[in-house]
Amino acid sequence: MPSRTRKHAPQPNGLQPGEVRPRLKPKNSQAHPGVNPLSPINHRNTGYQPLPKPLGPPPYHYSLTDQFPTIGTNIQNANKMVFHVMGDTGGVQDGEFQNNVAEQMIAQLSNQATSPQFCYHVGDVVYFTGAHDDYYSQFYEPYSHYTPPILAIPGNHDGEVDDPTAQTSLDGWVDYFMQATPDVDPISKDAPRVGLNLPNVYWSLLTPFATFVGLYTNVPEGGSIDSVQQQWVTNEFATAAKDLPLIFALHHPIYSFDVYHSGSSKMADVLENAIRDTGRVPNLVLTGHVHDFQHIEQNIAPDGPTPFIVCGNGGYHNLHAIHSQAGDEAPDTHAVLKYGQDKAWGFLTLTIDKEKIVGVSTEIDRSGNVTEEAYTFEYPTGPVILDNPKSVPTL
Repeated sequence: MPSRTRKHAPQPNGLQPGEVRPRLKPKNSQAHPGVNPLSPINHRNTGYQPLPKPLGPPPYHYSLTDQFPTIGTNIQNANKMVFHVMGDTGGVQDGEFQNNVAEQMIAQLSNQATSPQFCYHVGDVVYFTGAHDDYYSQFYEPYSHYTPPILAIPGNHDGEVDDPTAQTSLDGWVDYFMQATPDVDPISKDAPRVGLNLPNVYWSLLTPFATFVGLYTNVPEGGSIDSVQQQWVTNEFATAAKDLPLIFALHHPIYSFDVYHSGSSKMADVLENAIRDTGRVPNLVLTGHVHDFQHIEQNIAPDGPTPFIVCGNGGYHNLHAIHSQAGDEAPDTHAVLKYGQDKAWGFLTLTIDKEKIVGVSTEIDRSGNVTEEAYTFEYPTGPVILDNPKSVPTL
């Protein structure tokens, strides 16, 4: 009796029937080429996308106190700066978790100068392709009672494009965050919020207590930037105020101990190049992309470890599991996981004064309840400048 086994010809792209991407290595903190997408083009358009035009010339600085004088006065009166950080917030399939996070952010607001003065969003504002028409349900309505301004860098989903004939990359993000003359978009309906005039999709926020260098890392898995952006990052590190802490923000994390994305060696190169060229080390690195909360440390400067935060549990329904325990050191990078939370949504509250940066993670369970014990961390604000920048280890 003849065999019924069929022999399939090899697929032109090298994929086998039923193939999935390999599991990430336990305790490792970075994903290297080949471990993530099967094909960056076949199933989704995740290729590098061209950048929209900036509103003005470089260096793309945005002064918090010039744009929001009342916030500047409040910060001066409080003698410190308090703000929220969140990422990966879009409630595209189930808005319940995003709404729970928004409610707890609102609960922290008051009329006091010590109340959070703004929110810094580390990307993926709207899923899955950042479409303008999705901003009402995933942005305007959830934060309709959150009164401080929400500043942002874009994430990969903000820049992704499914149908090039219907939208261009980042058009929804630009429509809100980069209005030359800010006004209220009619799509906000019963949840109006005045747009912002951020200078570019990558830009620096200047404040009385810290300088934020915010980099857009585009759509491809692991992130991707061009040489112009690398030069801009290096210049911002070199020229940042020497008497203030430096905060580096980007969507794709440099380190992550999760089972889905992991960290990006490509983004590690971006930071390493900037440090080697300038000697300036960030006091804090803020990222998202991975849907959980992680506090990671890496030894870059001799004075103490550099904190790397993954803050991607802001509302997207699916959380990413963490494969390691607190205290584990990654054998590939030697980064150390200090704390991880993959069972709760939430946001980070940062307080910066002249001496320290204090972070408090608010964590919210599936039922909308805040966990009793909040995770906290603290680091000094003194600028970190290396005497020998070439001594920086491979990140």
